[in-house]
Amino acid sequence: MFSLFHLSGSEWIWIIVAAVLIGFSKTGISAFSMPVIPIIALIFGGKESTGMILPLLIIGDIFAIYYYNRHADWKDIKALLPWVAAGLIVGLAVGEYTNDGQFKMIISVCVILCLIILLYMERRGNEAKVPNGVWFYGLTGVLCGFASMIGNAAGPIFSVFLLAKGFKKDNFLGTTAWFFFIVNVAKVPMQMAVWHNIHLKTLLMALIMIPAIAVGAILGAFLIKKINEKPFRIIILVVTALSAIRLLI
Repeated sequence: MFSLFHLSGSEWIWIIVAAVLIGFSKTGISAFSMPVIPIIALIFGGKESTGMILPLLIIGDIFAIYYYNRHADWKDIKALLPWVAAGLIVGLAVGEYTNDGQFKMIISVCVILCLIILLYMERRGNEAKVPNGVWFYGLTGVLCGFASMIGNAAGPIFSVFLLAKGFKKDNFLGTTAWFFFIVNVAKVPMQMAVWHNIHLKTLLMALIMIPAIAVGAILGAFLIKKINEKPFRIIILVVTALSAIRLLI
């Protein structure tokens, strides 16, 4: 089974690390999934890596739903989904005509823009005014859909949206869990039909990594209970900054 992938021992180690980070991000700090993007991209390439990561993310989403399903804010999720669908379609079209290098550049730009917004929101604190108009949901939804389709990199964008609206820890995690489960499942048939980057081997890799994802999910669920609100926000900022720098270089 393992010989089907033609990977070195070090590559298997990095994939396991990525799987643990995915599990941790889904039940703990969402931005911890960002380092997974460059790790998997270095092993499998840009577009192929998005198909490799997607089933892993869905498994992580299932763990997150198990832990936080009662805390989702369905009003905001439903308001975003039509706009997310538009962003997914745009991302699908752009991805069809970009190479691996352009893939990584687009992802890094998305993350850096998110970081700037996060820093602004943290600096302004309670003084920050969050718009409630249709355009705000539209912009967030389209950006989430686009970044998610191009590189599974919508986490920081959605974090900005939830933090800007004042979501507390449990509601933040529950809403994130359901939102990304729905988005990620919707992406599977789209990527299979257009990019052809999800195969039987891709699904087999996801099954092999279930124990690693489970370990990360358990660690995330345990540690998040020990973190107060302010450190929780600071960790998101720091991890997002590190991820943006890593993607850029």
